[in-house]
Amino acid sequence: MSTVSELFGSMVFNDTVMKERLPKETYRAMQNAIRDGRRLDASVANVVANAMKDWAIEKGATHFTHWFQPMTGITAEKHDSFISPIKGGHVIMEFSGKELVRGEPDASSFPSGGLRATFEARGYTAWDPTSYAFIKDNTLCIPTAFCSYGGEGLDKKTPLLRSMQAVSRQAMRVLKLFGNADVTSVNVTVGPEQEYFLVDKELFSRRKDLLYTGRTLFGAMPPKGQELEDHYFGAIKPRIAAFMQDLDTELWKLGVLAKTEHNEVAPAQHELAPIFTTANIAADHNQITMEVMQKLAKKHGLVCLLHEKPFEGVNGSGKHNNWSLCTNTGVNLLEPGDTPYENAQFLLFLCAVIKAVDEYQDLLRISVASAGNDHRLGANEAPPAIISMFLGEELEGVLDAIEADAAYDAKEQVQMKIGVHVLPRFPKDTTDRNRTSPFAFTGNKFEFRMLGSSASISDANVVTNTAVAEALKQYADALEAAPDFAAALHDLIRDTIKKHKRIIFNGNGYDDAWVAEAERRGLSNLRTTPDALKHFLDEKNVALFTSHRVLTEAEMKARHEIMLESYCKIINIEALTMLDMAKKDILPAVTAYAGELASAAAAKRGVFAAVDCTFEEQTVTALSGLSAKLYGETLSLSDALAKAAKAAGPAAVADCYKNDVIGAMAALRATADALESITAANRWPFPTYGELLFGII
Repeated sequence: MSTVSELFGSMVFNDTVMKERLPKETYRAMQNAIRDGRRLDASVANVVANAMKDWAIEKGATHFTHWFQPMTGITAEKHDSFISPIKGGHVIMEFSGKELVRGEPDASSFPSGGLRATFEARGYTAWDPTSYAFIKDNTLCIPTAFCSYGGEGLDKKTPLLRSMQAVSRQAMRVLKLFGNADVTSVNVTVGPEQEYFLVDKELFSRRKDLLYTGRTLFGAMPPKGQELEDHYFGAIKPRIAAFMQDLDTELWKLGVLAKTEHNEVAPAQHELAPIFTTANIAADHNQITMEVMQKLAKKHGLVCLLHEKPFEGVNGSGKHNNWSLCTNTGVNLLEPGDTPYENAQFLLFLCAVIKAVDEYQDLLRISVASAGNDHRLGANEAPPAIISMFLGEELEGVLDAIEADAAYDAKEQVQMKIGVHVLPRFPKDTTDRNRTSPFAFTGNKFEFRMLGSSASISDANVVTNTAVAEALKQYADALEAAPDFAAALHDLIRDTIKKHKRIIFNGNGYDDAWVAEAERRGLSNLRTTPDALKHFLDEKNVALFTSHRVLTEAEMKARHEIMLESYCKIINIEALTMLDMAKKDILPAVTAYAGELASAAAAKRGVFAAVDCTFEEQTVTALSGLSAKLYGETLSLSDALAKAAKAAGPAAVADCYKNDVIGAMAALRATADALESITAANRWPFPTYGELLFGII
């Protein structure tokens, strides 16, 4: 491949390949299935499967897999070869429409939240034709949904596709009222910015915490952190640049629209941002991106860390989910227009998002909840756990004027009458980006900034899509029944602003005063995952998902249980890792170092009795005191784990981890980090923060 244009999508069975390889009737049937969400006829599926197999074999593939996204949050795949035996001890390469459309992997070991028992191993994968098949590691990967024998969704993709249909269905009702007869569907478009850390592979391999948990559980800060702000957008080091170049190449082959790369704020932290695409494809591409990042890093002697908080004291990593709605005719519904009706339409969709975010704050917080993300939210440029929206001064001024039925611009004296006057034209970048805002309007899209770097973007988009669908449904119900559309539209927008303006906050989300102000406004502040999950099965939330057929109540209960169990298991692994490192590495190393110092002092005094041994004596005293404290804290942590193990029910167990185990872990870490600061560098048992953060030169 000599050019990027030739390289891009070369390993994807995309529309261009289908046009070239499928008969015209089959191609049309395939496009209709993608557009209308219909099942392919078996005869058509067989033709598609054969063409897909021939193409894949020409590209070097020998196997195929139904590539799906179970509730683990990562991808899963079972590889089957194309071979089929024939007479004479030979084989031919075959791939049927049945194998393309449906698979039956063993589902026994995937999280199900009680939807199926362990002995009930059967699960099904179903092809998602809206996301193109691709070749990875000589295997044809077919994006699929994953469900149980009873049809319940056991994955991230199924509810995402359902939510996209829900918001399209309700948005179409609203658009028809505005006379958009040519619009046949509304797509959710997403562009997820991916943050990550790169550390040296050899250093990584010497830290049990990174190996087992993906984050450092111990580590004193080096003399320098990120305070000089010299890493952000700084010159990219050659070793990192080589990795990024290879990353672009591999992602482009797979059709991923990798666009922007740069150094992030923290040392060793970087970001990759793609161009927007349809939400389910963006979700698939983000999973591919994370996998390729981790695989390619190793080839460069690096390890890619996707944990939300791999290092204390510097920024954590997030995933900014840029979300918008776009018609099939190419109109972005979150961009102001040039005519009164276009602006009224924009304002209604804007208000739908405002209403959705305010009414379902808890679900948005739950959609980003995890043990890892709890470390990140509210610290070092991550948004706080309080959900609020940033609109910017210009747009907020417009909404204030509508609410008051007053003039927006005193100079122009234009009264803001919806559908009568054009909105004042305002540039997209009139207001600086608010990095402390969880949900920020950035010109023609919303940027949901709370997602953790390792998370699937599906969860956040399922909630956003469904909540906006509900707001649009209520609008459509009201407007369809209104005798005077223009008057009803004006009142609807004004009343939404009055009722939900509490969610709009353009200030500093890190300010302590905001916590008190948010409480006064009645906004929720769900600081931890267990706090948030207590609200997942609230009546209004169950009604939301079930009414739009995005999740059944049984599926919601299963997801609730899975999220609680995941939280507990992650913290349990971290706590056990801390105990292992403290007992087997830190305490022996510190004890040996204290012994060396004591021997050195004794040897010095053996030569000259009056020699000054202040350093040795005071250091040994400090090491001994801290070692005793550390040992006591290992016992306290063990007790906390034992208490959690005896708790009754997932919610009670999670509360024990939140209230007891995490506090014991923090105390153990503080003492260990104090020990590191007075232990000789060549005696500390594993690589330090300084080596990890600044080791790539």
